[in-house]
Amino acid sequence: MDIENEVRDFLSSRRARLTPDLAGLPAWGGNRRVKGLRREEVAMLAGVSVEYYVRLERGNLGGVSESVLDALANALQLDEAERSHLHDLARAASLRRPRSAPRARVRPAVQWLLDSMDGTAAYVRNARTDLLATNALGRALYAPVY
Repeated sequence: MDIENEVRDFLSSRRARLTPDLAGLPAWGGNRRVKGLRREEVAMLAGVSVEYYVRLERGNLGGVSESVLDALANALQLDEAERSHLHDLARAASLRRPRSAPRARVRPAVQWLLDSMDGTAAYVRNARTDLLATNALGRALYAPVY
């Protein structure tokens, strides 16, 4: 199972086991569509925005601060083992690799454009300033890189 699904299952199952009475909240209306607390209620108890909590529950724990994790653990009334597991999930989410690697090549049309610039050295770099493509004069200029 990947980290996002594990986080999603963990947080939603802990939210489902709490009732408004257990959390010290008034039960508004007799018909609740969800079992346990609503996301809005957990966000309020944790002191975070609803959008942020939804992002967390969807599995995006990467970069979450310790204080937010502790507030979330308090809101969900987690025991020590569950708190530890939540922190472990957050660490694992922070260590995972990015979803897609930066583009290592340029499109053929871009390379054609570079090659058509025969009077000047031309190159294309990405956001990390990696040299992705050059024309003939650019290759001569950046020969040590190649």
